[in-house]
Amino acid sequence: MSDHLYQPLGGNDMPRFGGIATMMRLPEVSDPSKLDIGFIGVPLDQGTSNRSGTRFGPRQIRCESVLLRPYNMATRAAPFDALRVADLGDVAVNPYNLSDAVSRIERAFHHIAEASCRPIALGGDHTITLPILRALRKHHGPIGLIHIDAHADVNDLMFGEKIAHGTTFRRAVEEHLVDPTRVVQIGLRGTGYTAEDFDWCRNQGFRVVQAEECWGRSLEPLMEQVREKVGGGPVYFTLDIDGIDPAYAPGTGTPEIAGLTVPQTLEVIRGAWGLDLVGADVVEVSPPYDPHGNTALLAANLAYELLCVMPGVPRRD
Repeated sequence: MSDHLYQPLGGNDMPRFGGIATMMRLPEVSDPSKLDIGFIGVPLDQGTSNRSGTRFGPRQIRCESVLLRPYNMATRAAPFDALRVADLGDVAVNPYNLSDAVSRIERAFHHIAEASCRPIALGGDHTITLPILRALRKHHGPIGLIHIDAHADVNDLMFGEKIAHGTTFRRAVEEHLVDPTRVVQIGLRGTGYTAEDFDWCRNQGFRVVQAEECWGRSLEPLMEQVREKVGGGPVYFTLDIDGIDPAYAPGTGTPEIAGLTVPQTLEVIRGAWGLDLVGADVVEVSPPYDPHGNTALLAANLAYELLCVMPGVPRRD
């Protein structure tokens, strides 16, 4: 096993607009056993219900990540001081068969988890979280969950199909991939069909924090409750970019007004510090709907912030 610590390529070594667009301009490493944490792209959009385009998300997030630097000025987190972090490339999803694509994703993340590497996935639509949780459960048992999203994603069927980006967390409960008593959903909002759209979650034991509860206030106090709710075991953090208000993140397939602000989202992520995070994802970035790249830039920064709260990341004095 290599003890080599990788570093993002600095702007004085190669101009920001030059070089290969890996996440944070880190090396691409194919073997997860050489890493403690690996960024991995999952370019999938067959599970999308409205505007497609998330297959382009991982590439655009990487392109915008060239602006990121290794040290977190706010939290003093310095992930590259102590952990081996690199870009694992993309899962070779099947663009013609969603069922096979889901199986391929599960196998890829099983391989990563088997190597004791913690994945940070770049999506891709929210379907990808289901096979990721399937893979991680084999190694960790039922997992706690922090879920930022505009939507609960607990539909039973979508156009008659069991697997789609809006069914992910119902399947996760049914398959015992998550511990329902250790699940928190933050930012849910918008219109629906019935009250059960959110109440089903509450009936399973989820803590549901609708967006209206977040308006006009800091979410630091909320995160004290979240840590108490999900702590005591492994936790996965899934972040749908549409959980954030479309004023900040228009490049997504199912935008909903009146969502979280970017500072609130940072409070949620930074509030996960100290939890046993076994993986994370940032999903539903659809670059065709944001030609300026702001949504992908935000996603790149949020993926970096998730890296900064992973176990073992030191904070400089």
